[in-house]
Amino acid sequence: MDALLSPSLGTMVWASIAFLLVLVILRRAAWGPILKGLKEREESISNSLNEAEKARQEIENLKSDNEKLLQEARVERDEILREAREIKDQIVAEAKGLAKEEADRIVTNAREAVQNEKAAAVAELKSHVAQLSLEIAEKVIRLQLADEDKQRELVNKLLEETNVN
Repeated sequence: MDALLSPSLGTMVWASIAFLLVLVILRRAAWGPILKGLKEREESISNSLNEAEKARQEIENLKSDNEKLLQEARVERDEILREAREIKDQIVAEAKGLAKEEADRIVTNAREAVQNEKAAAVAELKSHVAQLSLEIAEKVIRLQLADEDKQRELVNKLLEETNVN
C-alpha cells in the first residue's frame, strides 16, 4: 500500500504514458463523436428555440389578426344595428304618417257625411214644416172663407191695402 502512496519514477512514467495513450485513444475515438453530439445538441436546441420564437411570433400575429377581425365584426355589427334602428324608425314614422292621413281622411269623410245628413234632415224638416204650414193655412182659410160676409170683408180689405201701396 505504501507503493501507491509513494510512487516510483517508473510507475509515474508508465502511468503518464498510459494516461496519454488513453487520452489519445479517447480523443480520436470518443472526443470527436462527443463534441459532434454536443454540437448537434446545441444546434438542435438553438433550432428549437428559433422555431419556438417563430411560433410565438406567428401566434402573436394570429392574435393581432383575430383582434382586428373581432373589432371589424363589432364595428360591422354596430353599423347593422344602427341601420336596423334607422329603418325601424323610418317604418314607424311612415306608419304613423299613413295612420294619421287615414284618420284625417276618415274624420273628413265622417264630417262630410254628418254635414250631408244634417243638410238632408234640415231640408226634410223644412219640407215637412212647409207642408204642415200649407195644410194649416188651407184649414184656416177654409174656415175663414166658409162664411160669405167674411169673404167680402177680406176682399175689401185686400183691395184697400193694394190701393194704399
